[in-house]
Amino acid sequence: MSDDDQSEPPEPVDPPPTDDSADTLSSRYTLLVGRFVHGVELAAATVFAVLFAIGVVDLTLQILDAARNGSITDPLVVIGFIDTGLLLLIIVEVYQTVLAYVEENDTRRIVQLVIYTGVIAMVRKAIIFRTGEYASIQDALFAAAAYAIIIFALVGLLFAERVFGEGRPLLSE
Repeated sequence: MSDDDQSEPPEPVDPPPTDDSADTLSSRYTLLVGRFVHGVELAAATVFAVLFAIGVVDLTLQILDAARNGSITDPLVVIGFIDTGLLLLIIVEVYQTVLAYVEENDTRRIVQLVIYTGVIAMVRKAIIFRTGEYASIQDALFAAAAYAIIIFALVGLLFAERVFGEGRPLLSE
C-alpha cells in the first residue's frame, strides 16, 4: 500500500464565527410573543364562550318572562327574541373565527367565517330595522339602501369564494 492510502482525511473547515446570540435571542423572543398571542386568542375564545352562555340564559329568561306576562304574542317582543338570537349567532361566529386563528386554520376558512358573521350581522340589522328610529324617511331609506348593498356584497363575496375559490389556494397559503 502507498502512503496516500493510509493518510488521514482532511479536517473539516469550520465556518467563520458568527454572532448566534442575536439569532437565538430573536427566535426566543418570537417564540415568547407567539405564545403570548396564542394565550390571548384562547382568552378571547373563552370570553366569547362565556358571553354566549350568558346570552342563552338571558334569552331563555326573556322568553319565560314574556310567556308568563302574556306579551309573547306581541310582534315587537318576538322581534326582540329574534334580535337576541341573531346576536348569539354572531357571537358564535366570532368565537369560531377566533378558534380558527388559534388552531391556525387555512385563510379560506377564516375568510368564510368573517363573511358569515357579516351576513348574520346585516340580516339582524335588517330584521330590527325601524323607520321610526330615523329623523326622516329619507334617512331611513338611505340606511335601508346601505344595508341592502352591504348584504348583497357579502353574499356576492361568499358566492364568489365558493364558485371561483374551490381548489385554488389563496395568496397566503
